[in-house]
Amino acid sequence: MSLIIADSGSSKTDWCLIDPEGNEQRFTTTGLNPFIRTAAECLQILEEELALEQREKVAEVIFYGAGIKNEEKANFVNDILKSYFTNATVNSYSDLLGAARALCENNEGLVAILGTGSNSCFYDGNGLRSHHPSLGFILGDEGSGTHMGKKVLQYYFYQTLDPELMIAFEKKYGNNLVAILDKIYKGPAANKYLASYAEFLAEHRGHYMVENIIEDALVEFHENHILKYREAWNYPIHFIGSIAYTFQDKIKELHYEYGLTTGKIIKSPMESLIHYHRAFVV
Repeated sequence: MSLIIADSGSSKTDWCLIDPEGNEQRFTTTGLNPFIRTAAECLQILEEELALEQREKVAEVIFYGAGIKNEEKANFVNDILKSYFTNATVNSYSDLLGAARALCENNEGLVAILGTGSNSCFYDGNGLRSHHPSLGFILGDEGSGTHMGKKVLQYYFYQTLDPELMIAFEKKYGNNLVAILDKIYKGPAANKYLASYAEFLAEHRGHYMVENIIEDALVEFHENHILKYREAWNYPIHFIGSIAYTFQDKIKELHYEYGLTTGKIIKSPMESLIHYHRAFVV
C-alpha cells in the first residue's frame, strides 16, 4: 500500500505518491483551498487532474492545505479526500504546519508563507505555538502575490507608473479595465488572477518604482505580522513560497534594517516534507 503527501496552496497542489518500495511519483493539480472551492469543484479537480490509477491501493494521505484554519475546514477536506481515496486513512493539516515542518523539522523558529497568499506563525518544534491571523486576499495577505498584484494594477490604472512601465504593462496585459475587473469580480480564483500580476514586478527588477512596490508590500507584511511576535528577535525567520523566493534579496535587506535573523527561504515545501515524513514520522 502507498502513501501520498500533498501540499496545496490557493493556486496549485503538489502531490507525491510513495509506493511500498520507496519509489516516488509526482503530480500537480489546481489548488484545493476550502474557502474558494466547493466540494464538487474539489472532486472534479481530483477526478480530472489527478486521475490517479489504482488509487484504491493508497493507504494513507497526508494533506497540507491553504484555508485549513480549523477542524471544520480540515474535516471538509478530509471528507473530499476520503471519497476519492476510498481505502485510505486521511489527515488534513494547515499549510502553515506543513511549512513549519518543512522549514524547521523539530526545531523552533518563526515561519512565514509568502506565495499567492501570506501567513505566519511561531513553531515550537512540535506544533504552532502562536499564530498571527491571516485575513485572506480581500482583507489582508500583506506581502503576498495578490497584494503585490493589486499594487501593480493600482499603479497602472491610477497612472502612477512612469511612461516606460506604462508601456511595458500595456504590452504584456493590454489596457482593458472592464475585462480585468470582470476576471477579478466574476471569474474563478480571483486571488490567483491578481497574484499573476506580481510577475510584472519580477520582470522589471531594478526600476525604482518596482523596487518601491516590492519593498512597501514586504514592509506591510513585517509590520503587521512578523514584528508583532516577541520571538522575532530571538529565532531565525524562515520563509516559503514563490514570492519569498523571488524577492528574497529584499527580505534580507529588511531583516538587516530591523535587526532580524533570516533563516531558510525555499520556494516549495514538498522535498522537505517528504524528508520530514521519512525521517521523523514513524
